[in-house]
Amino acid sequence: MASADKVHSFEDVSSHNQIKDCWLIIAGKVYDVTSFMEEHPGGEEVLLSATGKDATDDFEDVGHSDAAREQMETFCIGIIDTSTVPKKRSYVPPQQMHYNQVNTMDFIIKILQFLVPLLILGLALVVRHYTKKDD
Repeated sequence: MASADKVHSFEDVSSHNQIKDCWLIIAGKVYDVTSFMEEHPGGEEVLLSATGKDATDDFEDVGHSDAAREQMETFCIGIIDTSTVPKKRSYVPPQQMHYNQVNTMDFIIKILQFLVPLLILGLALVVRHYTKKDD
């Protein structure tokens, strides 16, 4: 396939993100899966969610069959220019609160979770005491 050697930029591939025009990047290759949208076993939403990024991990996580991998090659329209693909952002964990920084609202909720049942029990005992008939 002559068009399989064509080099595409990430920006160009990312612009093809509709049901009637869907391109994916998988393992350094670009695939036009527009004609496969309705036939895809996972549905068109799965393919659309893989647009605008390198979908290699998404593809590999599913565990596609050898037949699916062979069929995939029929949709190959070129390769991706890796220099145009944005670098993956590294994960930055959220800042942790220090042990001595107590959230006031959490503290109030914990106190209420303890006190409210005690208050209900106390109220029930008072009502029982005053409504009890003496025999």
